[in-house]
Amino acid sequence: MGTELMVEIDTSKPHPARMYDWYLGGKDNYPVDEAMGRQMLTLDPRVPVMARVNRAFMQRATRWLAEHGVRQFLDIGTGIPTEPNLHQVAQETAPDARVVYCDNDPIVLAHAAALLRGTDAGVTEYLQADVREPDTILEGARKVLDFNRPVALSLVALLHFVPDGDGAHELVRRLLAELPSGSHLVVSHATADFTPEESKAATEKLKAAGVTLALRSREEFTRFFDGLELVEPGVAVPHQWHPELGEPIPGQDDGVIPGYGAVGRKP
Repeated sequence: MGTELMVEIDTSKPHPARMYDWYLGGKDNYPVDEAMGRQMLTLDPRVPVMARVNRAFMQRATRWLAEHGVRQFLDIGTGIPTEPNLHQVAQETAPDARVVYCDNDPIVLAHAAALLRGTDAGVTEYLQADVREPDTILEGARKVLDFNRPVALSLVALLHFVPDGDGAHELVRRLLAELPSGSHLVVSHATADFTPEESKAATEKLKAAGVTLALRSREEFTRFFDGLELVEPGVAVPHQWHPELGEPIPGQDDGVIPGYGAVGRKP
């Protein structure tokens, strides 16, 4: 997988994957990531809870999909490995599940071996690419996944880093266009709907550090699912999407979780 290669890691500015790692208590981050993370905590001390809620949503959505017969997963914006990861959840239900991970941060490439320890019956693979390169991602994914059979496209806590100027909705449509009927889209996304003042301050702080945060309204979030059939309960605050499929995150009900999650099926 090339994980032994020297990777160029830019430590001059924070990266969302490494900040996320810091929120989750990981060690694969740098002082610049921790410094920005601490600034976010001054705006809302519950950011680490939000990060864990997003991970838990991914796990429950993956479990739901595997229980409903999906055997192929394309996870873009994978992040630094945490346990259990998507392939572990999918392969626990379906040992023959095939998973392709994709991320643009070279530090994730350095940990790709951890991402690839799956079942003997299944397959896990890793691509180094950016969501803004859909053709590259699709080309790589085709080598592992059968695009004649349903694929779950997972974009968890990713699209709020892709501004409208980069065509976030168009990128999702481009990726979905290649997937067959019965495929699913899984998205979680931060919003300013519940905390407008804190969200504005967070967006400005991140922008000053070179990180774009594109918070979207419920309506803008729902547009990602245009043409798809939303799985019940539809668009929900992430921890309220099929809570019975996982354990609650400590602190998730102590205040607002400013985000949305949903799963949609391609007819």
